[in-house]
Amino acid sequence: MMGDDGALAILLYDGAYARAHYAFVLAAGALAIGRPVIVFAAGRGVHALARDWSGLHDAGDDALVRARGVAGMDTLRDAAIELDAKFMACEAALKLCDLPADRLLPCVQVAGVPTFLEAARGRQIITL
Repeated sequence: MMGDDGALAILLYDGAYARAHYAFVLAAGALAIGRPVIVFAAGRGVHALARDWSGLHDAGDDALVRARGVAGMDTLRDAAIELDAKFMACEAALKLCDLPADRLLPCVQVAGVPTFLEAARGRQIITL
């Protein structure tokens, strides 16, 4: 069941650049049409919310994406931030990836699964 406002929750559990990039494509696209978005990064996906997202597998693919005229990770993340996406990083995943919370984007809330599920209540959930 989706909320009346078309709200979206994106669960990014994979640490591959392609999945993280597409999560931000979806987030920016939804936000651009007025759909509220939460991005919850879990597993190795937490690297997508780090200030330096080079910990994503195949992060170097971003140069090819940009060379082909497609928005890269920095552009998409900046757009999602500017359009007021809510970002959460799984506390357990940060520990498993040995990624300190102070290396995340300043707008990221460190949270557990119950906090994400409560925030996602009534939203359409997409898992990548």
